[in-house]
Amino acid sequence: MGNPVSPTIAVLVPCHNEGVAIGRVVADFRQALPQATVYVYDNNSTDDTRAKAAAAGAVVRTERLQGKGHVVRRMFADVEADIYVLVDGDATYDAAAAPAMIGLLRSDGLDMVVGSRRTDEATAYRQGHRFGNRLLTGLTSWLFGRSFSDILSGYRVFSRRFVRSCPPLSGGFEVETELAVHALELRLPVTEVPTRYGSRMAGSHSKLNTWRDGWRILMTIVRLAKNARPLLFFSSLAGLAVATAVVLAVPLITTYVRTGLVPRFPTAILCASLVVLGSVFLACGLILDTVTVGRREQKWLAYLACDRVPAVTDAA
Repeated sequence: MGNPVSPTIAVLVPCHNEGVAIGRVVADFRQALPQATVYVYDNNSTDDTRAKAAAAGAVVRTERLQGKGHVVRRMFADVEADIYVLVDGDATYDAAAAPAMIGLLRSDGLDMVVGSRRTDEATAYRQGHRFGNRLLTGLTSWLFGRSFSDILSGYRVFSRRFVRSCPPLSGGFEVETELAVHALELRLPVTEVPTRYGSRMAGSHSKLNTWRDGWRILMTIVRLAKNARPLLFFSSLAGLAVATAVVLAVPLITTYVRTGLVPRFPTAILCASLVVLGSVFLACGLILDTVTVGRREQKWLAYLACDRVPAVTDAA
């Protein structure tokens, strides 16, 4: 028997003005995962985030484009590892859960493990965020057939295959939704585990705006639905256009049957135009559905081109 294969592990921490908490985050993950390298990507912080991260032992790098999505895209492009742990730099997630999440990823051959947030602290997870999370999770489940209980969690473990086949395009906090949809679209093996979620440290402030970022996440789901399920998306628009035309046409048809006249030509023209528009939407859906199949195949080939994460039972 050979020695067990030890995968390389990278802890990725996107940061913007987290000087209060980042030192603790780095120290906690270095203790929980002593074999891992902790990368802190500073996103134009104006406090001492960089200095505190470096002092705690992290590899500190910079991403100038503002927004978490830009940082995640840069980290995925720059960092080479077998396993990636993505976590926010606000010290609200439990670093001690990381070894078990990684162990589950390896033992079950998974590509993503999501740390779903569990907390008894009222100040840790605002009610508006809870409601928005449930709403967006339900919408994602309806569109893609299955989902996660905490689609917006910032604590995740990925395989190398996942990272190398996922091209995040969003710029802000909606990147978590994009990561989830990538797994759902390719039907990758994923799971969730409950993890402790705590309140921010005194002096640390959330950068998430409930309404603005909630709207951006909703629009991201709509965009991803259009890209990943174009036939469903455009068929829905086609059905809406045709249904509107039928509703408007009923009085015209009734009048025509009774009198043999069509007194409202503008309405008749609008009804005909809506039917034509519905036909165009349906044609777009059919064409783009074929394109989407090809794009999904390319993602799958990129996924297969990467070696899987060494399993716990593998030997050198």
